[in-house]
Amino acid sequence: MRAATRLGDRLDVLRIDIDPLPGDALDRWAGVITGGSPYNVTDPEPGKGSDQRLAERQLRRLAADALARDRPVFFTCYGIGLLTLELGGTVDRSHPEIASAAEERLTDAGAVDPVAGELPPVFQALTGHKESAPETPPGATLLVTNDVSPVQLYRAGSVLASQFHPEPTPQDFVERAAVYAGHGYFPSGELQSVAAAMLRAEVTAPRRLLSRFVEVHGG
Repeated sequence: MRAATRLGDRLDVLRIDIDPLPGDALDRWAGVITGGSPYNVTDPEPGKGSDQRLAERQLRRLAADALARDRPVFFTCYGIGLLTLELGGTVDRSHPEIASAAEERLTDAGAVDPVAGELPPVFQALTGHKESAPETPPGATLLVTNDVSPVQLYRAGSVLASQFHPEPTPQDFVERAAVYAGHGYFPSGELQSVAAAMLRAEVTAPRRLLSRFVEVHGG
């Protein structure tokens, strides 16, 4: 995130499953970006640990406050599920994604969006999730879609949410895939072929979202 936003040490980092989120977060910082996690919104409630429950409470509160006050927050990965629920939408496992570089397409709304409009009409992005929103939640505008999991990026006021990962390079994602091997994101024993495919991919456009988000909101 430090490299992708170009903020370097100006980016303050919190572990939302451990650290308390300040009540004045939306006033303290010009904007907020949430990263990914090993959690799933659709995990059975009895199996959620105290760390996941804390992350969910804090991110739901952040989403509610950002929507109510129309403040700039960019939810990625796990965060898009919590924002979708806050908007009254659905998150399920009907559109799973294997870990890969997927072809993404801007919608007409995305092409004129002040942040998403920085992206080319068609680009590759790194994906790999067990769950997603099967349709755009109420009050949101779809900005990016693909053929596997249709809700890839949307906007609700000043709040953005992406299903794909905007921050990692293919090498970053290969290292992440090695950590998550055996967790159902790709067939067991296929790490090498999955890694090779990702390293061949041209994944450069998604980072523009984060640097543009910072530019638009005065970082």
